[in-house]
Amino acid sequence: MKIVVTGGAGFIGSHLVEALLQKGEDVCVVDDFNDFYDPSLKRENVVPFVQNPRFTLYETDIRDREAITKIIQDEAPDVICHLAARAGVRPSVSDPHLYEEVNCLGTLNIMEAVKKRGVENLVFASSSSVYGLNSKVPFSEDDPITAPASPYAATKRAGELMLHTYAHVYGVPITCLRFFTVYGERGRPDMAVAKFTRLVWEGRKVPVYGDGTQKRDFTYIGDILKGLVRSVYTPFRYEIINLGGSHPVELKRLVAIIEEKLGRKADTEYLPAVKGDVPQTFASVERAKRLLGYSPQVGLEEGVERYVKWFVEREKRLNR
Repeated sequence: MKIVVTGGAGFIGSHLVEALLQKGEDVCVVDDFNDFYDPSLKRENVVPFVQNPRFTLYETDIRDREAITKIIQDEAPDVICHLAARAGVRPSVSDPHLYEEVNCLGTLNIMEAVKKRGVENLVFASSSSVYGLNSKVPFSEDDPITAPASPYAATKRAGELMLHTYAHVYGVPITCLRFFTVYGERGRPDMAVAKFTRLVWEGRKVPVYGDGTQKRDFTYIGDILKGLVRSVYTPFRYEIINLGGSHPVELKRLVAIIEEKLGRKADTEYLPAVKGDVPQTFASVERAKRLLGYSPQVGLEEGVERYVKWFVEREKRLNR
């Protein structure tokens, strides 16, 4: 089977590519290696794949309609995993046009290309941020999505709605996976676990926006990957599915766990809450369990321990 993975050089994408190659699939990655964070980290992610004859890489921006159309026509994938996006709640507040262009127009470009040739399955990376200021917990896929709190959240919800249109009008099988605060090895450096770990390791201030009681449903990459891979091989007419850890933890507790695993004290600095942040995220995973056999196994303490081990070994290897 041939699978196109947009954003395949990123954190979640590179783990998915690795898993699919191990299964013997032909994998084509589309990634623009943008500077949202250090592009060298994404290039490092794909180094293990470049010698694999089943791996192809296109350094292409999903906003380039002609290029995306040609790639999908030439590669003729059976499945598309659309993970490429401008991520991050806070940056979207300061640059909403960029988020609209990449996350909405980029997704539309892919769907227009898919419409012309069809695929057996399309998996879309959505986000828990779409729930916004939802006060009901845990968050369920059937909850009304009426109060997104950031441009990023709005673009992800817009993507889900656009994909529903293509599933309804053109019969494209589509699954939208709402990821909840994914962390782990090769994690994005702007995300809390990776960011706090580095700051504690380097003895710098750890900024916590708010009083530290905000809760996040941290989800280890290994658990996310199991649900993501199963969704590749399990097409639906159109489904939205939460993938989360289903055990929210306060940010100040996360800092304490990182301190324990690193054996170093954090210099925590509490700052005013910022626009776009929400007080908590909490996934109901009943639908994921029923449709994908999904069951998160790695709690935050174990997951952070795994991440810290990987981080420290990498730092020592790089002599930093």
